[in-house]
Amino acid sequence: MTLTMEPSARSTSDAAWERACAVDDLEPSWGEAVLLRAKQIALFLLAPGEVYAVEHRDPHAGANVMARGIVGSKGERPTVASPLHKQVYDLGTGECFTDPSLFLQTFRTRIVGGFIEVEVTP
Repeated sequence: MTLTMEPSARSTSDAAWERACAVDDLEPSWGEAVLLRAKQIALFLLAPGEVYAVEHRDPHAGANVMARGIVGSKGERPTVASPLHKQVYDLGTGECFTDPSLFLQTFRTRIVGGFIEVEVTP
């Protein structure tokens, strides 16, 4: 999900912003996995101030591998392809372009004081 600089009014009462890592810990167009509230999440830094977070679990294979996916784009939409079977997912919406029955959970992100925070629910 695209980075926001301020907390959103749309946050649910159960959701909380969790610090994941420093922005400098990520390399552009390369995924990293983090564990937040017992959820494995893949983070992708695509440009300065543009961070996406999706579930690390591949919806097709069930393996925790999405941080090792291949980053790309479909038009203006940033994507990640599963490293196992190459299904392509929209990083912003979680929609699967190659198999409409699959869906990748996405998480909102923001940068606060040089750190990436992810909004997660228990």
